[in-house]
Amino acid sequence: MPSPSSSAKKRPSTKAKATTPTAEREPRGARRKRETRGRLLEAALRLMAKKGMEGVVINEITEAADVGFGSFYNHFESKEAIYGAVVDWVFEDFADALDRLVSDIADPAEVVSVSVRHTLLRAQREPVWGQFLIREGFSARVLERGLGQRLLRDIQRGIASGRFKREDSLMSFVSVGGTVLASISVWLQFHQAHGTRASTIDQLGFNVDDLPQRVAKQLLLTLGLTRSEAEKIACRPLPGDGKLPETSPGAAAAG
Repeated sequence: MPSPSSSAKKRPSTKAKATTPTAEREPRGARRKRETRGRLLEAALRLMAKKGMEGVVINEITEAADVGFGSFYNHFESKEAIYGAVVDWVFEDFADALDRLVSDIADPAEVVSVSVRHTLLRAQREPVWGQFLIREGFSARVLERGLGQRLLRDIQRGIASGRFKREDSLMSFVSVGGTVLASISVWLQFHQAHGTRASTIDQLGFNVDDLPQRVAKQLLLTLGLTRSEAEKIACRPLPGDGKLPETSPGAAAAG
């Protein structure tokens, strides 16, 4: 006769198995740290857009962010460190997104057109971003990182391939970059103009809706394209439905 142990059937366990959540909830402390960092970055961006890095002191940033002065050093070692994080957030991440967007575009002229138009569109959506770009675009740091570095790279590629009929990459960069910054400045100063100023800008054909295309066309002419070709490229639909992903300030150079 078989023993009970050998004949007993194994019953399925009724003990509930622990389920692993697909995404763990962010700990409260980590969330608060991220939110504080984000407020500091946003405050630094607003202040540095108006006064430049050199014109801002740390206590101004903490007061604008409503954060204790000592808490600043839990996130950044110095004013230069938060400046670097701001640049990474507003320029490096944006430039990386542009690079991904145009990665399948072989024509240097279209790469420049898409990049310029997206830059103008973002400045229109986010005026503080545009103000910071203008200030940094005229600084000695313009060729070290971010959009200035990428623009020079794209111009050099276009000249090397013969697509751009220019020999001097530096002066081409100055012409293109200066036009972009001036165009952003015009929009920031005149899009809500009134009275005589509004009348003057209207006579010059200012239209916020077609400004990115007009700027791109003029820059392609500057780089040596024919008028018909420049207009055709500047008016093509933007890839990716014309949108770039937004970046959270709390994630910028986190660490």
